[in-house]
Amino acid sequence: MTTDHDIPWLRDVPPKDMRRIVDTLYRVHRVIAAVTGLDTLLERVMEESKQVADAEACSLMLYDGQTQELYFRVAQGETGDQQALKRHVRLKLDQGIAGVAARTRQTVNVEDAVKDPRFYALADEISGFRTRSVLAVPLQDRETLVGVLELLNKEGGGPFTDTDLHVMEMFSTLAASSIVNARLIEENLRAEHMAAIGEAVAGLSHYIKNLITGMTNSTELIDTALQGNKREMLDTVWPIFKRIVKRMSIFVQDMLAFSKPREPLRELCYVNALVEEVAETFRGLTPLKVVALDVDTKEACVPVYVDPSGLFSCLLNLVTNAGDAVPAAAGKICVAARVVGNGPALDLIVEVADNGPGIPDENIHKVFEPFFSTKGSMGTGLGLAVTRKTVREHGGDITVGRRPEGGALFRITLPDVGRRPSGNP
Repeated sequence: MTTDHDIPWLRDVPPKDMRRIVDTLYRVHRVIAAVTGLDTLLERVMEESKQVADAEACSLMLYDGQTQELYFRVAQGETGDQQALKRHVRLKLDQGIAGVAARTRQTVNVEDAVKDPRFYALADEISGFRTRSVLAVPLQDRETLVGVLELLNKEGGGPFTDTDLHVMEMFSTLAASSIVNARLIEENLRAEHMAAIGEAVAGLSHYIKNLITGMTNSTELIDTALQGNKREMLDTVWPIFKRIVKRMSIFVQDMLAFSKPREPLRELCYVNALVEEVAETFRGLTPLKVVALDVDTKEACVPVYVDPSGLFSCLLNLVTNAGDAVPAAAGKICVAARVVGNGPALDLIVEVADNGPGIPDENIHKVFEPFFSTKGSMGTGLGLAVTRKTVREHGGDITVGRRPEGGALFRITLPDVGRRPSGNP
């Protein structure tokens, strides 16, 4: 058990200051424990440091182990031109009061900085700030130097007190450990992010390679057909080439749609006609499979306000995915659309169901994530992600589940499609 005899400086602390110290350290511990993002953590460290030591300003310098220099990362209060400090000031471990604190691993308390030979006046010249008193506390995690915390100009004048010094040393231990932990978390997240990007790029590259290979083979056959005047061969190969071009076009459109937010360009259209167009396009893309595509749009024969291009892409993605999932010889896809409601308060519901194996339970929550695909190099993992994005840009939602008789069931719901959007002619 620790007593005040173990920490001699506590004997001279007035009760009201003791209460402030305990409250501050308790609050700091809670704040630091809850924050994992490095930038947010550093900002909170600065806020608490300035408050606990009654300083006009404070700055945090991190240590760059490669160059063995300190550099400004955060500055708060009346610290002048903070960006100039970050751009132009880097201290070796024998420069400035902060450099001395870092090199010796000891707190440095200076009442009149200008008269101290260790003072680095160039920082004030660059920032326009006038430093009077300084309390520089090294940040260490075990034996590792993390940086230096500087408190500048005691409120009301005069030097920083011994109580300020000891409290900040206690605080700096917590802060240093938390900064190290936050850095580790960010490094792990960065590594995971890069790995995910690498996996996504690899998948997209395989998909593009497959398309290019198919296109190259088709052009060679077309050349052969043209040179030999083989009309029958040309009639066979040309539709294949057009399908590959169409898939390439869909892929590029998905990439563009996913890359930036988009406001739906709504116009009055008939969903039944749109679904028929999707069905016709799908049949041209999958001639090698015997797939029965049933369309039921008898309850969607009223005009509604949607983005026809966006909705077409969504439905084509869903129907194409279903075509890839169903059996090659007895595949069946059902597309049903209906408009429900009265007057202008109309909702559009479109369902795409298939008799494939369905989506495994472990993948249900992943299917709309970008670059997630179960098709290997035959898929981009963008189709469903783009579909959900487009649907949500309409203010709607898309869900996925299983049909009672087996297979997947996707449902798109677009609300309020009976009203003319504001700003539309």
